[in-house]
Amino acid sequence: MQKLRPMKKFNGNFSLIAILIFMILSFFSCTKPIQAPPETKRDNVVDILHGDTLKDPYRWLEDQESTETREWIAEQNTYTHSFLDNLESKGAIEKRYSELLRVDNFTLPFQAGERFFFQKRLAEQDLWSICMREGLEGDDQVMIDPHGMSEDHTKSVSIITTSKNGEYLVYGVRKGGEDEMAVHIYDIDNKKELADSMPRGRYFGVSVLPDLTGFYYTKFTDAGARVYFHKMGNDFSKDQLIFGEGLDPGLIIYGGLTEDAKYIIVHVLYGASSDKTDVYIRETASKKPFTTVVRGIDAAFFADEYNDDLYIHTNWQAPKNRILRVPVSQLPSNPESWEEIIPEGDGIIENSSGITGGSLLVVTLENVISKAQFFDTDGNKIRDLELASVGTIGGVSYRQTKNHLFYSFTSFHIPTTTYLYNSETGEQKVWSELNVPIDQDNIEVKQVWYSTKDGTQIPMFLVHQKDLELDGSNPVYLTGYGGFNVSETAGFTATAVIFAENGGIYALPNLRGGGEFGEEWHKAGMLEKKQNVFDDFYAAAEWLIENDYTNPDKIAIRGGSNGGLLVGAALTQRPELFKAVVCTYPLLDMVRYHQFLVAQWWVPEYGSSDNPEQYKYILEYSPYHNVRSGSYPATLFITGDSDTRVAPLHARKMTALMQYENKGNTPMLLYYNTEAGHSGGSSITKTIEEATAAMSFIAWQLDMEIGMME
Repeated sequence: MQKLRPMKKFNGNFSLIAILIFMILSFFSCTKPIQAPPETKRDNVVDILHGDTLKDPYRWLEDQESTETREWIAEQNTYTHSFLDNLESKGAIEKRYSELLRVDNFTLPFQAGERFFFQKRLAEQDLWSICMREGLEGDDQVMIDPHGMSEDHTKSVSIITTSKNGEYLVYGVRKGGEDEMAVHIYDIDNKKELADSMPRGRYFGVSVLPDLTGFYYTKFTDAGARVYFHKMGNDFSKDQLIFGEGLDPGLIIYGGLTEDAKYIIVHVLYGASSDKTDVYIRETASKKPFTTVVRGIDAAFFADEYNDDLYIHTNWQAPKNRILRVPVSQLPSNPESWEEIIPEGDGIIENSSGITGGSLLVVTLENVISKAQFFDTDGNKIRDLELASVGTIGGVSYRQTKNHLFYSFTSFHIPTTTYLYNSETGEQKVWSELNVPIDQDNIEVKQVWYSTKDGTQIPMFLVHQKDLELDGSNPVYLTGYGGFNVSETAGFTATAVIFAENGGIYALPNLRGGGEFGEEWHKAGMLEKKQNVFDDFYAAAEWLIENDYTNPDKIAIRGGSNGGLLVGAALTQRPELFKAVVCTYPLLDMVRYHQFLVAQWWVPEYGSSDNPEQYKYILEYSPYHNVRSGSYPATLFITGDSDTRVAPLHARKMTALMQYENKGNTPMLLYYNTEAGHSGGSSITKTIEEATAAMSFIAWQLDMEIGMME
């Protein structure tokens, strides 16, 4: 194992002092007993659920604000940092992350009138600022700089929207990584904040009327998500409820104006997977009830309007998606009568499709590789969008009435580049790119396929040096997600670069439960089939072992959120297969998860223990309920107070339980950031600190030598 920094070779005879030092430092050796964790109180809490007796000795740790919990967190952080702060490779890892991440960086711009809005963080800056250009060739003007908002740089800003011609900038201010934000409106021409700002809350969107007299917004309330209209200058208590009254709080509702502002369209999602969606529409000037576009069909529908037609992206009767068209004047109508513009094909039609310059842009994912094509609005192909390499289109920004658009492109070892593309001529040029110090020629990215437990073929990306020797001893960083119809594609990650540069292999399998191959792929990894996701993950590790890439003593796994559930299951189901686990912002107590924060949105994906049939399969894999006394891989849990999406109580309770039940000489650590959360927003300093902690832990456990790059 990699030694801690204080561990040195002794020359000459051992003195009494040397012997004492050796005895103290032996606590940190992976072959010796390590320093015991702080003791955690165990209570006799017992639930009787569907006839089963379930013990929950750490229920008291669910209370995040109690004095006992706060003291426990402080003790755990002290214990964790006694290990992580002294790791030998920490300095080199932190330096390399800084080199890769502290560079001038730009987000994808979008146009409002003749103004272009984007966010920018210069290499020497800690946070993203909101910027604007007057015209494509204008100078960058800083609209909102968050650096003075908080001394510790825990407050960040993000663009929400603008008015149609860019007179008003609507932006959010977030503390830590909370999902909640305060919404501010900035009058650009008069350089002042308007009084019509909204306090901290969970907002799904804001749409400003072109005449600037008011705006629509969606807010999550105690009763559920609701759409409101705010008239500028009025008190918010007088805001008009537009949509959502009486609907279930487990529904995700968001409304927004069409680009021409003629209509407001409302989407109602039955859970975060969006695999069932209702759609409603109403003319903005009308006071009539909303017209139903589609309701009650077990499929996803996403509508956009162009010239009084709705273009609807859907997986209804097409698991890999297709695009339909229906005139607004013909609504309500049966979807069977709608016109198919783009049929289902071999690749997945992604949600970035839209009308730009009178043509329809269709972005597809084929074997987890991005492709893009332009069609006319009747579905006739115009041309391909030529991409720089094999990789991923990370985002597209366009206006229906403009002939140019922006798109971003990336791969594991190719930093994100934003292109300005003319949809009329096909010409394109670089708008911004990251100047990151990487030897791309020395890094290989390839895709392999392997067979999982039930014979399904699973693709996996591998990132490593081109001259990698297959001797069965290479360190592996294995990560995954497998849920919520999310596609894990080839995107630039500093962690993949660092791991590859130092002789390791970064591996990303495309597990079932994701969206890489359509809704059938998604459904094969949700509800009662969730175990498929875990089996796919284990099969990836087994393939790497069988093909002489590595061995179990050289595999570290990492996952966050739903991916935290993935590695939590791996920790408890297959502990012999991995050497180290990094589990970030995770779901772990699956029996009680739905009772906290917004987790009710995830019941369509996981099920609920309130349901006797769903309870059976949830209990079988719930990591917190499947810890047994025995030896486990070294594990680092990472979470923070500001995670207002996945309750941090999961990591707190699991840490306490693992420390109690783990009988191996392996550390069970909790890295708890009191300012971090799920939604990003952290300063680059905090981002590097957390990444360094995770990578240092993995390098220590896999006995990797992380060196300084020349």
